[in-house]
Amino acid sequence: MLPFPRQKGNDQFGMEVHLWQQIFTVIIVIAVFVVLVKEWIPPDLAAMGAFLSLVLIGVLGPSEALGVFGSSAPITVAAMFVMSAVLERTGLIELLASRFETLAGANPIRVLVVLLLLVAFLSAFVNNTPVVVVFLPIVLAHCRKFDLTASRFLIPLSYAAIVGGTCTVIGTSTNLIASGIAADSGLEPFGMFEVSKLGIIFVAGTITYILLGGWRLIPDRVTLSTLFDSETSQEFLTQVYVSADSPLIGKPFPETPLAKQRNLRIIEVVRDGRPLPVPLNELILEERDQILMKTRASGVAELQETTGVDLHPEGELGLDHLSTESAVLMEGIVGPTSRLAGHSLKELNFRQRFGVVILAVHRRGTNLRDRFEQVKLAFGDTLLVEGPMDRMNELFSEKDFVNLSKPKERPVRRGKAPIAIGALLLFMIGGAIFPSYIPVLALTAALITLITRCIDPEEAYEAVEWRVIFMIFGMLGLGIGLQETGLVSLLAEFSTRWFKELEPYVVLSILYLLSAILTEMISNNAVAALLTPIAIGIASELGVDPRPFIVAVMFASSASFVTPIGYQTNTYVYGAGGYKFTDFSRVGLPLAIALWLVASFLIPVLWPFDSL
Repeated sequence: MLPFPRQKGNDQFGMEVHLWQQIFTVIIVIAVFVVLVKEWIPPDLAAMGAFLSLVLIGVLGPSEALGVFGSSAPITVAAMFVMSAVLERTGLIELLASRFETLAGANPIRVLVVLLLLVAFLSAFVNNTPVVVVFLPIVLAHCRKFDLTASRFLIPLSYAAIVGGTCTVIGTSTNLIASGIAADSGLEPFGMFEVSKLGIIFVAGTITYILLGGWRLIPDRVTLSTLFDSETSQEFLTQVYVSADSPLIGKPFPETPLAKQRNLRIIEVVRDGRPLPVPLNELILEERDQILMKTRASGVAELQETTGVDLHPEGELGLDHLSTESAVLMEGIVGPTSRLAGHSLKELNFRQRFGVVILAVHRRGTNLRDRFEQVKLAFGDTLLVEGPMDRMNELFSEKDFVNLSKPKERPVRRGKAPIAIGALLLFMIGGAIFPSYIPVLALTAALITLITRCIDPEEAYEAVEWRVIFMIFGMLGLGIGLQETGLVSLLAEFSTRWFKELEPYVVLSILYLLSAILTEMISNNAVAALLTPIAIGIASELGVDPRPFIVAVMFASSASFVTPIGYQTNTYVYGAGGYKFTDFSRVGLPLAIALWLVASFLIPVLWPFDSL
């Protein structure tokens, strides 16, 4: 570290802190917020880049930097990702989801009530993002079956998952992060159900709001699959190849009878095992060229009339028939860890890579049917895909897409369900009795399910959202940097002076509002990691118990209702429901304001401002 003469003081580890380091830290924090809002780079890279920058400028020493990776919060979050996957793998989540189909029926209000209660209950004990992922195709299928508008139910689905997650410490990663930071700061750990008393009120308030009129604010939106009528979607994919004596050899494609065939559309031409990049209007056909075309049932009938070997009734084209199979329409969402994000369909060579055709894309509230090949894919984009069923299964078997058309079809290990339930109960009961052991109990529960083969190790590693974990590590490091430079104390002292005439409950209300606003713009996990230390500092300056302020950050960091980008569940339903960005503001803003007022009144009642 270069010797700068102006020394500000020493941090708690005895390291010298210079004014220039404080300035650089402020710049780094501002830069992270700008990057997260603008989405220039992924949040995990932004957070880890900020963390590394603090190490390079000497704010964090090597031992303090490595100590971040020993934090309990990310470890517990990772274990909960595994436990969520275990419950899904053993069929427990799907079992409860299937009950939704049985209980919901065709009445819209009844569908809403069953959906809200079931999703909120599940989200209290399982990471709420996989709950939404499982329910999305089930709700969409239910709406198709009973001719209901899916967009009227998907925003409530996300909201129920969000407030359900606030009912326990393990329901959402923001609670785990705030609780972990509190424990690392020497405060008493939060109990498993300590936040339930307010979380249940949030759930009841949200359900009441939606049923009493909030659902009427949700517009009817067109999903991608409804852009194409059933007559158009009942098509087939047919493969033929140019025979040795075909009169098509050497002819430009526009001059061939193929170009004039009705009910036929050429998808691609393969030569020597490779798709040709040449446009059809420039293509010269050669022997053994393989042609993939799409046709309606009438076109298939014409092919069958030609004995299955010639495309033209007179048999003069010399096209030998390979196969005909049904093409199906399915919808999928680009996942948060998809390898396709950041690349356009053209760059990915999507058709040749996956063997399916993209018909339309939902992006930022707009359903695109034309000229979307240049659009770079991002998390939350919904794609309408057409192709043979076997290629669809291959496509959706990867983590790149979340299938919206139907639940995942893979064998579940129902025989392991009792073990999974036992491990989860052990974790929950143990966490309620021994809150300081929640990280150890979470790892123990995950290990039990691995040893008993409830889930394979490969599946467990895939279940962990590593980008989320490393973003948490990075933001925790940034939070420690703010503490080490004294900026947390300065900000807390400044806030106290600014609000010195105000009562603690007013300061708490302002802190909740600030957290809620930031959550709508950047990651909820990032807000929890950054503001929890500041909340503790403000409480210390006020001379009161920091617990109410930590609870305010917990709930406000989860209460993302106004935008589709503040919480992952909102982003998932954003594309699936064909929503516009403003739809969330119209529906979510009254709810966000109501819950802010509820929290401002009840938090000081449930967690009094005891003097230190």
